[in-house]
Amino acid sequence: MKYAFELKNVKKHYGKVVALDGVTLRAEEGKVYGMLGPNGAGKTTIVKILSTLIEPDKGVATVAGIDISLDPTSVRKTIGLAGQFAAIDEFLTGRENIYMVGLLYGLKAKESKTRTTDILERLNLTDAADRQVKTYSGGMRRRLDLGASLVGHPKILFLDEPTTGLDPRTRKELWEIIRDLAKDGTSILLTTQYLEEADELADKIAVIDYGKVIAEGTSAQLKAKLGGDMVEFEMTNEADYRKALEATKGISKGIKGDDFELTIKIPVKHSATDLLKITQIVDRAGVKPQNISLHKPTLDDVFLAITGKKPKHQLPKKPKGGKQ
Repeated sequence: MKYAFELKNVKKHYGKVVALDGVTLRAEEGKVYGMLGPNGAGKTTIVKILSTLIEPDKGVATVAGIDISLDPTSVRKTIGLAGQFAAIDEFLTGRENIYMVGLLYGLKAKESKTRTTDILERLNLTDAADRQVKTYSGGMRRRLDLGASLVGHPKILFLDEPTTGLDPRTRKELWEIIRDLAKDGTSILLTTQYLEEADELADKIAVIDYGKVIAEGTSAQLKAKLGGDMVEFEMTNEADYRKALEATKGISKGIKGDDFELTIKIPVKHSATDLLKITQIVDRAGVKPQNISLHKPTLDDVFLAITGKKPKHQLPKKPKGGKQ
C-alpha cells in the first residue's frame, strides 16, 4: 500500500517546550486524513514538518515516499499548502494573486493564466476575480488561499485549520470543495478543532493532544471505543448536578461530568434498560434533570472521554440557574 505521508517516532522541541513527543502515523493515498485536537496540541508542527518548513529533531518523515530531510525540493514539487492564515496580497486582485503564484511555481505565463482562470471558476470566484483582495470577505480569502495552493496540481494537499473563524455557510462551501478534491484523487491532510468537520470529511482521524497521538481510527471506530449509547443528563443548578454526579458514581467506568455546563454523560451497553435504571437512581437522589437524552456517541463524546476535557474550540455555555 502506498502512503501519502508517514511519520515515524517524530519528535520536535522548542527549548523546553515539547511540541511533538514521538508521533507515528501514516495516511493512505487518495484519502482525507484528519488531525483533531485543541490549540497547542502539535497539529501545525506536524504540517510544518511535512511541508518542509521545519525539520524534526528526531524520527523520520516522508511525503509520497520521499524523506523530507534528504530531498525537500522533490517533496515541495508534490504538495500544496494552505496554512492557518491566508497568504495572499491584499493589494492585488484575486486573479493577480493566483497568476503570481503560478509564475513562482515556474509555470510559463500562458499556462499560469489558464490555470488561474480554471481555479477561479472552480472556487466560484470569477465574479470577484478582478477586485482587490482587501475587498474580499473572510470566506472568499480562504477560498483564494486554497486556490493558490492548487496552482501546481499537487498530489498531496495540507490544509491547516482551513475553516477556522468562518461562518457555518461558508464552512460548508469549503467542505464541498475539499470533498471534490478528494474525489479527484488528491490526498489531503486536514487539521481541525471542529469535531463536526472531522466527522464529515475525514476517512481516518488522529486525535492529537500534548504532542502525542492518543487515538486513531475512522470516525465509527473512535465512537465504537465508547461502546453502546450515551445517557446524558442536563441539570438546572449546581446543587442538583452534584447530587446526580454522586448518585451515579460507579455506574460506568467512562462517566464524565461537566462542571461548567452541568451535564453528566454516561456510556451504557443496554440502552433502554440502563436508561431506566439510571433515571431511577437520579430520581431517588431527589434530582429533577432539565433534560435527559439517549444518543449514539459523537466525536465530542470520544474527545471528552479520551482527553478528559472538552474541545477548546467550543464556545462555553452559560451555567444553568443564572449563575455567571
